[in-house]
This record gives sequence, structure tokens and C-alpha cells, in this order.
Amino acid sequence: MTKSPRARDIGLQFDGTPGPLNAITDVAGITVGFSTVIEDPIAGVHNGLCTGVTAIIPRGASGDIEPVWAGIHSFNGNGELTGSHHIKDLGWFMGPVMLTNSHSVGIVSHATVGWMIARYPEVFAKDHMWCLPVVGETYDGALNDINARGVTEAHALQSLNTAATGPVSEGNVGGGTGMITYEFKGGTGTASRRVEIAGKSYDLGVLVQANHGTRDWLEISGVPVGRLMRDDLVAPSDLGSIIVVIATDAPLLPHQLDRLARRGGLGIGRNGTKGGHSSGDIFLAFSTANPQKNPWYAPDIMLLEALKDTHLDPLFAAAVQATEEAVVNAMIAATDRIAVKPKGKVVRAIDHQRLMEVIRAYRRT
Repeated sequence: MTKSPRARDIGLQFDGTPGPLNAITDVAGITVGFSTVIEDPIAGVHNGLCTGVTAIIPRGASGDIEPVWAGIHSFNGNGELTGSHHIKDLGWFMGPVMLTNSHSVGIVSHATVGWMIARYPEVFAKDHMWCLPVVGETYDGALNDINARGVTEAHALQSLNTAATGPVSEGNVGGGTGMITYEFKGGTGTASRRVEIAGKSYDLGVLVQANHGTRDWLEISGVPVGRLMRDDLVAPSDLGSIIVVIATDAPLLPHQLDRLARRGGLGIGRNGTKGGHSSGDIFLAFSTANPQKNPWYAPDIMLLEALKDTHLDPLFAAAVQATEEAVVNAMIAATDRIAVKPKGKVVRAIDHQRLMEVIRAYRRT
């Protein structure tokens, strides 16, 4: 993993207490993997690739197939998260969460089904087992020849097979490689929070694929930096999207996870987005608590633990705080990329020194 600068490294401050890694992998058992696809133009093949795949495996890749309890929220539905109907009705999903670009959802879903069959061959061979992969997308067509469909099955499998615990790469990596955020280079970002509830400690982690917002809207640490940093503007409207994945080890039921997922909207709102018409702002929350058997073999009576609803406020706050920071981490870690559409336009990463100068000057006044 390449170490990229993070928001706290340059002096930015955020509410809440992060976990040791300040990443979604602070939730025990979660692994994250990437495949990053960057290629120069090849005549007659593509105009340049800048894309990839991100894999989040809730319980890692070992052991039996186990569902995780889950909830979803579509703040703005101009996007895709496959498997969402199943989650909405049943409150759980099995397998990984995959993130990629808009035109690669199909091949990533196909690859994930194959990975699940290969990983758990006995279950699929002897039962009428089926797999509905969870695949989210955001559009990277400004920096990537998205119509060339450069993501392959091998790329998706690479992200799954390299998933690991520990620190998580950010910026131009995996599904976030070709993303733009508030007209700066965006991408993959993560953050976490640790909370105390009823005498117990719980972790909540967030990973975002950030590709949303216009410069005018951008706020960081409460400062309207988008109105004060006007160089290298890219687009007059919000043409991107954001997927927010919220994970926790707190024992929550599906209706509670639906409520937790909705807090993703407050988190991205802290950085100023208004949820533009063309932006798909879709949020998934899941809990690794209450491990259960594969539903094919689950007992007739299932016993679950859950926090009572009046204890949820610390988790709600943690989701808002970690989402806000994850978006900024994606921007801080990103590096410049040259667009394929319009050809030759440079999408700049946010200038760290200039950002801090703007924030300090604004606060002085």
C-alpha cells in the first residue's frame, strides 16, 4: 500500500474520536482490496483508461457464507447499487460490496458471482444457491474512456483476492481512480469513529467513492473554500455521484441500519453538496454483529441482540463525522489526472498548502 497524505496530516480537524487506523478496517474482520487500471491511449482500442474496482468484504474471505444485516438509503437515485431490492426487503446481504464505474457494473457483478462459486463450491454445487452481488458505481467518463469498458473480470477478481485488513489506500485507487469531487480530483476515502454505548465500545467505519459536487458548494471544516479557491474549474454542474458504505460492529437490526444509512446524507452535506440532479447519492450500512448461518441452513428461530433505539445517537453522529472526513481524505490523497473528455484538460488535486492558507485566513476574519 502506498502511503498518501490524509486530512489530519495537513492540519485539518474533525469532530469525534477515530479508531486506530481511522479507516473502515477498524471494524474487526473487514478487508478491503483494490484493482487500479491506468493505461495510456491505444489507437483503435481506447482513449486512455483511468478506472478500477474496490472490494469490501464484511467478514473477510475465510469461513462459511454468512449474511450481514444491512440497510440502504437512496438520497438521490441517479445511480446504481445492485442487490438493493433484496436488502430493502430482507435486511441482509451475503458476500462482498464492490465499487466501480458506471459501465462496469455488469462485468464486476459477473466476476463476483464466479468468485463466490469458486470460494464456496460445495454450497453452490449441492443446493439451489444463488448470489446477488452488491455493486455500486459512480461515473468516471471525464478521466476514463468509460465507453471502452476497460475493467475486466480479472480486475474485479484482483480486488477481491488482494483484500486485506490494515490501512486502506485512498485517492486515485480502485473504483475511485477516475473520480472528481467538487471539481478537484476525488476518489476513494475512508475514516472511522469509536463510540461508547451502554458501557461497551463499538467501531464504525466509512468508505466513500466520491465523485460529486460543484466548486461553489465546497466547504471544509466549515469554511467555504470552494468560493475562495477558483483555479482550474472543471464543470458547471454536478455530473457525478457518491457511494457511502458505513460499517459497524454494533449490534443493529435492519430498520436501525436503514436509519444509520440515512446519516450518510448529513455527512456529505457537511462538505456542501446539495445533491445535484445528476448525482447518484446512495448509502449502504451494515453490521458485522450477530453472525448467522447461511440462510439455507439457518435455524427456524433466530436469536439476535440489538441496541435499543434510544442508544443510536452516538452511532448517528459517528456516521456523519466519518463520512465528512472520508470525503476530504479522498480529495487530500488524490493526485492530478488529465481528462479524456474534454481531451487534455487537467483535473487538479486540491493544493494542500493553499487550502490551509485559505482556511486560516478565513478564520482570522
